[in-house]
Amino acid sequence: MQQETICRGRFAPTPSGKMHIGNALTALLGWLQMRSLNGRYILRIEDIDEQRSREELVDELMRDLMWLGLDWDEGPDVGGSFGPYIQTERKTLYESALAKLKEAGLLYPCYCSRADIMAAASAPHGLASEGRRYPGTCRHLTKEEALRKEQHKKPSLRMKVPEQAIVFTDDIVGPQVYPLEKSGDFVVRRADEMISYQLAVVVDDALMGITHVLRGADLLDSTPRQLLLYEALGYTPPRFAHVPLIVDAEGKRLAKRNRGLSLSFLRGQGIQPQRIVGWLAWAAGLIPSPEPVSPSELVQSFDMAQITPEPIKLTHDALKMLFAPMPNLQ
Repeated sequence: MQQETICRGRFAPTPSGKMHIGNALTALLGWLQMRSLNGRYILRIEDIDEQRSREELVDELMRDLMWLGLDWDEGPDVGGSFGPYIQTERKTLYESALAKLKEAGLLYPCYCSRADIMAAASAPHGLASEGRRYPGTCRHLTKEEALRKEQHKKPSLRMKVPEQAIVFTDDIVGPQVYPLEKSGDFVVRRADEMISYQLAVVVDDALMGITHVLRGADLLDSTPRQLLLYEALGYTPPRFAHVPLIVDAEGKRLAKRNRGLSLSFLRGQGIQPQRIVGWLAWAAGLIPSPEPVSPSELVQSFDMAQITPEPIKLTHDALKMLFAPMPNLQ
């Protein structure tokens, strides 16, 4: 008898700022997805960028999640069979993946700075999450040329991107077709030896057995590069679902500096977590009105098909439903 696969999802925040309602929406929807599938929900801390990450914020974001009524089955505080659950403790796993990619001839050293790429006349705009597309300047350097350049600059490592299209179906935004040449050859390890998000997240999700990746729509165009890495490393990719971003009235996405929309600020204003959960569920399209509700009350009726693919705008009327009275959000 074939054993049934247990669904595994994760919430993987970067502790670089206070958790805001946009982060809370992703956490809530991922939690509801796993609980409705009788799956396991994992908390992973993505602190690979040590210059931006702040250790003291890890405890704060866990408090915020628990305050909302969200729990997790595996994580840095409760452990689990797939740890460690903090990226900075997983560096040897990333190095093993790099070695495998090198052995397959899929990486090359790149000596270009960001300014070099911006200045290249042949560098068109690439994917939104990457800025200018890398024009391939260092891809065909000879060994001698690379050695000369290394005398002056330590290289990053780039993944060779084939000229093909990646096709996948997102569980919220539907079928997607991405010509990989739009992204250009992308960095998997920076010149300062920091592992890139693209590689770290693929290694983490694969080795943690993640079957469902639910994250913000700003990461949708990262998926083709990650699928390329899944294939190159011999991993089975998960299903993807990219949830709508919460944006301000002008359509700009929320930043962690939006103090007035952080969960700690809202809690300090006396706003109850059930009110925030109800507002988030309503904004995402799960319930018809922003009534106070706990996450557990939403599990039975949760349906991914109800989630809107459109950005959620924080209009004055939408904010009035969350705040009473309206605070100063400067």
